[in-house]
Amino acid sequence: MTPEVSIVVPLHNEEDNVGPLHDELTSALSALGVAYELILVEDGSQDRTFVRLGELHAKDPHVRVVQFTRNFGQTAGFAAGFALARGAFIATVDGDLQNDPADLGRLLSLARTHDIVCGWRKDRKDAVLTRHVPSVIANWLLGLVSGIPLHDNGCSLKVFRAEVVKPLKLRPGMHRYLPALASQLGGRVTEVVVNHRARRFGQSKYGLSRTFTVASDILHLRRLMREAVDPALPTPRIYEIKQILESSEHYNRPGGNVVPRVT
Repeated sequence: MTPEVSIVVPLHNEEDNVGPLHDELTSALSALGVAYELILVEDGSQDRTFVRLGELHAKDPHVRVVQFTRNFGQTAGFAAGFALARGAFIATVDGDLQNDPADLGRLLSLARTHDIVCGWRKDRKDAVLTRHVPSVIANWLLGLVSGIPLHDNGCSLKVFRAEVVKPLKLRPGMHRYLPALASQLGGRVTEVVVNHRARRFGQSKYGLSRTFTVASDILHLRRLMREAVDPALPTPRIYEIKQILESSEHYNRPGGNVVPRVT
């Protein structure tokens, strides 16, 4: 069955989160009664994340596993997932269990009448000075420059109509600006307050240095937005895939920037 919803999850050194995340996603999506696929992207982990993903693939036909040759970053993980996704709706979720899969139902409901639905971590469970305060400033500036005012661009829990993200030409770091980039292909954007949870396992991949990167990007955001949808520009190759684990029913799918499947 062709999935209606594709869930894209990049994972880097998240071996302890793989099982609980799969359980929560499965529970939430099964309760919605929609056809779905889980595209789990292993982004060059040094732990047993890929082993855990392989175990899930062996027992759950909904699971498709993408293994990168090395660590390419979150934007690459999303880009690879977008290329493979077969659903009319594509949801992005963090692999660290801080996003709550139980919120997916509300986001998907809004996606019936919107092109982009963004989660808003109104009550954040991470450091105030190094994460929350810089985020407030960055979100205000992003809204000012892009014309898409959101409280929380950085929340990975989002749902897109496939046609507004699959054509995007993404470069490293651009996952932070997906609503602005995708709004050029579908301007119906909304946000909804979602649950945000403290990290239970593993270590955060983010630090204060990210704030300076975002500040630099904002200065060039209008150019980055144009380039992301310019049909004359080539699609950047920002990842390399080592292998893909997927069931036989996934074989007839649109082509992407990938190597042949491995079963």
